[in-house]
Amino acid sequence: MKKIVIVEDELFMREELVSILQKEGYDTCCITNFIDTAEKILKESPDLVLLDLNLPGVTGFEICKEIKIRSTIPILILTSRDQLRDELHALGLGADEYLTKPCNKDRLIARISNLLRRYEDRNYFLEIKGVKLDLQTYTMYVNDKSIVLTENQGKIMELLLLNQGDVVTKEMLFEKIWGTKDHIDENALQVNMTRLKKTINNFNMKYEIKTVRGKGYNLVAIGVKENG
Repeated sequence: MKKIVIVEDELFMREELVSILQKEGYDTCCITNFIDTAEKILKESPDLVLLDLNLPGVTGFEICKEIKIRSTIPILILTSRDQLRDELHALGLGADEYLTKPCNKDRLIARISNLLRRYEDRNYFLEIKGVKLDLQTYTMYVNDKSIVLTENQGKIMELLLLNQGDVVTKEMLFEKIWGTKDHIDENALQVNMTRLKKTINNFNMKYEIKTVRGKGYNLVAIGVKENG
């Protein structure tokens, strides 16, 4: 059951939202004390946050900003503030959806459902600016192009993306690809790495794989000096 945290100070609206969401099969939790609100939300580990902007002592903008700095929890803003500048500000802080009150119940449920589905799909992808890797198929997307990597190259790319900017050691790669750190022919790793580098070059990516002598490899933005 998906859990939604409701951050709303108006009692009637809060109770109405709880009723609507629970009828749709969602578990709900309400924040009613707005001190350290972001901390309380994060402790609940929700699947989605339904957030008002006008709150006593703190604004939804501040809460949205803090949550997005610390987590990837989707945030749907539900507010009476209907000015475009407020919507753009909220979206700029990382809010995923913005709806104004009064809001049609079916529209709200549809937006929540779509948002949750979107974030479920994200669990199968790794992404940095301009590059996305599907972890189920090891399909790599670079701008408008895509290629299906071999399993070994996909595993290498997965580690490089997870540790982008940091050194990925040979031991980490051996463990990821072959399940062991012992008795691995380094030539096999070198072959896979060489082919992956060629693929990256053909895609004109804004990143390159650098060899860090005596340590391993590093995926860095072109023109940026690698760590190590």
